[in-house]
Amino acid sequence: MKTFKVISLLLCYPESDWLAALPEFDDALADETDFNGNARGELAPLFELLRHSNLIALQENYVATFDRNPSHSLHLFEHIHGESRDRGSAMIDLLQEYWKRDFDASAAELPDYVPLFLEFLSLLPADEALELLGDAVHVIAAIGRKLDANGSPYATAFQVLEALSPVTAQALVEQPVHDMDEAMERFGPAMDGVEPLLKPSPQAAVVQMPASRRQAAAPQRNDSRRS
Repeated sequence: MKTFKVISLLLCYPESDWLAALPEFDDALADETDFNGNARGELAPLFELLRHSNLIALQENYVATFDRNPSHSLHLFEHIHGESRDRGSAMIDLLQEYWKRDFDASAAELPDYVPLFLEFLSLLPADEALELLGDAVHVIAAIGRKLDANGSPYATAFQVLEALSPVTAQALVEQPVHDMDEAMERFGPAMDGVEPLLKPSPQAAVVQMPASRRQAAAPQRNDSRRS
């Protein structure tokens, strides 16, 4: 399903190569109106932001929105399990869903990363994709509501996903907020020095951020340390 692939890319860290393909994304959404309804209209504020802001501004906004605000985290299980070890077990279960369908997530971020999950859904038949979306919609809707409350155009991506779900989203129990510094203290760095949200297992590894994203995130890291 192209709709899931488009939303997956829209939620990725802004890079010039895929930003240049925004007209193609719009065409892909138009091709699937029977499936996605008015997704093009709903996503218009996000498309406007991405079309009319310069790359550095988009990258800084992305870091501020998703990397600096745990309530907007793009890792699904963080909103359910926080940084507990239950999150690792849940990610293994999700990886098994990927493997059952021959989806290779080994070179990507943690399995519960929303763009990765949506890329996976894009490869499935519509009924299977919607069933799995329904399993995740409670978290997806919660992220969307928080983004909307903060006036972020990224909220529209989550609203489209919630509208597509065959399951009505239920409210989540809020989890304690943990940031990257706390995760580093608890789990330690990976052997390659990459900062994890969890100590990675053979089934769940984190790749290093793009250099431009690390640079955008770096200036505030020490200042934003939470006690």
